[in-house]
Amino acid sequence: MTLSQENNPFACVVKKIDPEAMLLDSHALKGGVSAQVTVLEAVLASGERKKMIVRRHGANDLRRNPHIAADEFRLLRALHAAGLAVPEPYYLDQSDEIFASPYVVIEYVEGETIFAPAQAPALVPQMATHLASIHALDPARLDLAFLPNMQQTWNERFQTRPATLDDTLSEGRIRDALAAVWPPHQRNPPALLHGDFWPGNLLWRDGQLAAIVDWEDAALGDPLCDLANSRLEILWAFGREAMEEFTRCYQALRTIDYSDLPVWDLCAALRPAGQLSTWIADPDKERKLQASHHWFITRALSQL
Repeated sequence: MTLSQENNPFACVVKKIDPEAMLLDSHALKGGVSAQVTVLEAVLASGERKKMIVRRHGANDLRRNPHIAADEFRLLRALHAAGLAVPEPYYLDQSDEIFASPYVVIEYVEGETIFAPAQAPALVPQMATHLASIHALDPARLDLAFLPNMQQTWNERFQTRPATLDDTLSEGRIRDALAAVWPPHQRNPPALLHGDFWPGNLLWRDGQLAAIVDWEDAALGDPLCDLANSRLEILWAFGREAMEEFTRCYQALRTIDYSDLPVWDLCAALRPAGQLSTWIADPDKERKLQASHHWFITRALSQL
């Protein structure tokens, strides 16, 4: 059943942005886990056809941060103005007039995610360059104090040990090792962290990184936290050689203290504990990821 313009909530969203605009099409964008993402196509009063993205955050994110929509909009506005490859934010609605929770409308960026290991040599240096650019920003100058502190987030995670540990990912071994060295020394100035910089949040067009998306996990903290998470994700997506090259490229760009990278590697390795089986439907692929994860933590433990 096709809704009329008056009864279609996304038509109402479009008119919030441009009262003379007309919604042409809307469809859900598959692949989102933490947010409902909808692509809108509209014709504006000027006659321009324009695509936009509506992001509605999920219940878990809203419980964690009731202001997450406003925070993401504010962050994207600052980063877009700073020249980073992020979607331009168009509109923030906190009125609850159309949907039951706040939402943001952002630029639709043409591009694709890439998980082909054969393409890693062309992608990895760009990934390292963009992550280094994020970490090189001055959070104070961009007025980003509203973002959470990543180390405090991890402090809270360590306060309660789960009743059931994920033995397939050596969760107990990781937690014991981290307990012995936590908290890490604050050797590096706090940087802006994307929070989930992995191939699934990168859009590519014509061989170039077109946009870094999904900033709901952004925080302030040691840049090694972001680096470590990316290292594990690149290991899983592209393999060991790509992970090592990514790390070398990043280190060539950022003169910081890397002493605590093994600690943050273990934090990154703890993130999928208890969740990996819900992310991966293929048992064979899950076993391969578990094997890579085991190599990753064994190496980190040997470097503590």
